[in-house]
Order: sequence, then structure tokens, then C-alpha cells
Amino acid sequence: MISKKSLVIAASVALAIGFSGCTQQAMASSGAKSAAASSASSVTKAAAPADLGLYPPNAQPGHCYAKVYIPPKYAVKTEKVLVQEPGYKLICKPPKYKTVTERVLVKQPGYKLVCKPPKYKTVTERVLVQPATTEWRRGSGVTTPVNGKITDVNCLVKVPPKYKTITKRVLVEPAKTVKVPIPAQYKTVTKRVMVEPAKTVKVPIPPKYKTVTKKVKVSNGYYTWQEVQCKRVTH
Repeated sequence: MISKKSLVIAASVALAIGFSGCTQQAMASSGAKSAAASSASSVTKAAAPADLGLYPPNAQPGHCYAKVYIPPKYAVKTEKVLVQEPGYKLICKPPKYKTVTERVLVKQPGYKLVCKPPKYKTVTERVLVQPATTEWRRGSGVTTPVNGKITDVNCLVKVPPKYKTITKRVLVEPAKTVKVPIPAQYKTVTKRVMVEPAKTVKVPIPPKYKTVTKKVKVSNGYYTWQEVQCKRVTH
């Protein structure tokens, strides 16, 4: 006869084998079963898998549970950090000057004698080289009827006159001496005049900030029990 203690041990072994044969798959978050599992996982947290124990508390018959590691949560936090306090610095301002311009007489007005060269112009002329003349020249191709045989034809021809174009320089205005006025000469004198002496002034320096972005841990990672669906349970 099997004792009550042996039955309890056999049931525990069978339940452990069933968990070991499960293929984990995340369940949907809706429904009463998910709510019960969420409630259990929110209560049951551990730093290591061994701290959860062998089996989840408040387990429901016909359900599978798995040890799940929930990683830590982080948040990105942006802060404005003071880098430099406000203050002031001394700045030496140089003296200010202005430029004064004056016109100074350098040379009195007068005159000078200038010799102007003669002026010429270029003239083009047509010159007769040979007057018109007449000369005898042989002719051919007589078209006028003539009694007898033509042996020689001579024609008295007018030769037009011959010209050539010559270019020559003609004096238009002879050389002469003239008085040319010389204007007065001035020069511009520029000098610097101090308007404001050098001085030291205080210039405020505003505080400096920089934006620092860092990753802050919101919650630690932990192990918990979560309800899962199994494709196969080994009995």
C-alpha cells in the first residue's frame, strides 16, 4: 500500500517534470488569468532565480509558470549644470583719436615760357605725269567692206593723260613761345588729435551653463514568476 507521503512526493516530481517540458510563449495581457499572473509577479520578486523557490506561490491547477528576468528600467534625464559663475573682467580701452586734415600752401602761383613747335598738316595732291596724246596702234577684225586685199591696219588712238597722287606736309602754324600759367601748389597735412584718453572699464561676464544628459536607473532588474502557455506537458 502506497503511503500518503509517497503520493505527495510523486505529485511534486510530476509537476516539476511538467515545468521542464514547457516551451515558453508570452500570454496576452487581457483576461482574468493574466490579471492573476500579474498580481502574483508583482508580489513575487527576487534578485536571483534561486530566491524565488522551486514553485510559484498561489499557483492555479492546469497552468504553467516560468521564472522570468525583468531587466532594470532606465530613463534619460537632462539637466542644466552651471559651468562658470557670473563675474566681470577688466578691459583696457585704448585712447580715441580723430584725423584732422589741413591744406597748406607750398608754392605761389606764377607762369612759365613754353616753346610750342610748328604745326603741320598732310596734303594729298594729284599731279599730271603725262599729258593726253595720240598714238598709232595695230587693228584687226575689219568689218567695213574694202575693194582689194587688206595687208595692214593702223588705228590712231587717243591716250589719256597720266596722274599720280603725292602726299606732302604743309606748315600750318610756325613755332612760337607762349606763357603758360602755373597754379598755386598746396599739400594736405594730416595729423591725429586725441579725443578721449585710455581708460579701464568693467565688463560683466554672464554665467555659463551646459546641458548634461545622463541615463538614470528607475528600477532594478529582478526575477519573478509569470504564467506561460506550454505546447506540451510531460507527465
